[in-house]
Amino acid sequence: MAETVNVAVDAMGGDNAPGEVVKGAVDAVNAEKKIKVFLVGRESVIKEELEKYTYNAEQVEVVHAQDVVETGEPPVMAIRKKKDSSIVKAMYMVKNGECDALVSAGSTGAVLVGGQVIVGRIKGVERPPLAPVIPTIKGVSLLLDCGANVDARPSQLLQFAKMGSVYMESVIGIHNPRVGLVNIGVEEEKGNALTKETYPLLQNCPEINFVGNIEARDIPYGEADVLVCEAFVGNVILKMYEGVSGALVEKIKAGMMSTLRSKIGALMVKPALKRTLKGFSTEEYGGAPLLGLNGLVVKTHGSSKSIEIKNSILQCTAFKEQKINQKIKERVVLEN
Repeated sequence: MAETVNVAVDAMGGDNAPGEVVKGAVDAVNAEKKIKVFLVGRESVIKEELEKYTYNAEQVEVVHAQDVVETGEPPVMAIRKKKDSSIVKAMYMVKNGECDALVSAGSTGAVLVGGQVIVGRIKGVERPPLAPVIPTIKGVSLLLDCGANVDARPSQLLQFAKMGSVYMESVIGIHNPRVGLVNIGVEEEKGNALTKETYPLLQNCPEINFVGNIEARDIPYGEADVLVCEAFVGNVILKMYEGVSGALVEKIKAGMMSTLRSKIGALMVKPALKRTLKGFSTEEYGGAPLLGLNGLVVKTHGSSKSIEIKNSILQCTAFKEQKINQKIKERVVLEN
């Protein structure tokens, strides 16, 4: 019998909580029998939402937490002061081994601080990176770091490359994933002090498949499977990626509705176009794991709808089954 994967979900985190969060959790347990979800937050409002759906009651449990960490709150202060908040309680459930993972669409700062302070880093991991999967024309790539460490050092980027390789190989199933260092040119001598110092570290690391520098314009074409950068650059790439994708969809829709002929053509291509655009939606790939912690913490967009919450919960199963943390200890920490 398959081992149960216990996932704590911050039911009060995000712009669309608790409605979309609860719906996503229900969709996840309906899709996967080995998942048990612990919805953490205000019990009365969570149960009110749950009444709208049909699901296996043994797979869903409500854990009461009265407080909510708001997006604009200073994260360190919020984590320290709001012990009865949904995000802090969920973090402690992971720390204490009650849950294998946490999924939250709440305050990014609180998730990052709570992950490091409460769940804690794997011994030997310098900094945990936030690592979203982004779509490309060849499949997906892992972008790390995209929000946790804006002033990373070369040794930390080397660890990002190793952790990213473990994740892509074990969770996504890409053998010997190609690692690219995000830069302003493909030449080895290009870049700032950080990329120039990081390049030889990646080049001389036998545990990864380093393919050199990669420019931002080559990212959507899938020229690397693991994209290594510090968080300032990564976050700009991620937000630009999402913005351009949304703008293109709007332009395509507007063009298709511009004339009678285009409207007729739109009806013919709509099924194929819908499938194509779905593959380029970040919602389809769940949230961004914070790699290198003693338990799995997954951060989803603050504006997440139920589909992203569902997929974020489902991705926790592969993380546990593939023993990602054990592999990070073996390949990232012990080999240093």
